[in-house]
Amino acid sequence: MTATRSTRQRDVISRVLDGAEGPLTVAEVLRRAQADLPGLGIATVYRTLKLLTEQRRIHPVALDGETLYEPSGRGHHHHFSCTHCHRVFTLHSCPLNLPAGHTYPGGFVVEAHEVTLYGRCPQCAAG
Repeated sequence: MTATRSTRQRDVISRVLDGAEGPLTVAEVLRRAQADLPGLGIATVYRTLKLLTEQRRIHPVALDGETLYEPSGRGHHHHFSCTHCHRVFTLHSCPLNLPAGHTYPGGFVVEAHEVTLYGRCPQCAAG
C-alpha cells in the first residue's frame, strides 16, 4: 500500500509541475498538490522533488535566493517574475542574442546564459 501511495503522490506532484505556467516553490507545489491529495505533507513534497531531480525529470531554478522547480526538457527559455503577485512565468522567447561560443566584449566567451525579467504580469498590469 505504501508503494502505491508513493506513486500517486509522485504522479500528482509531477502533474502539478507539468501544468504550471512557470517554476514553482516547494510551498506552491504543496498547496497545488493538496487539491488532489489533502493529506500530503511538506516532507513528502521535499522527498519527491529530490527524487524527481535525481531522475532528471525536473530541475531546480535559483531565483532571488529561493529554489523553484520545473520540468526538464523544455529547451532554452527564461523567466518573468511578477513583482506584484510574485508568480514566476516561463518565457519561450530569448531577449538576448548570445549563442554559445560568442565572444562578449572584453574577451568573455559565452557558454550559456540565464535571464530573469521583473515587472508586472498581464493580470497584475491590467488591474
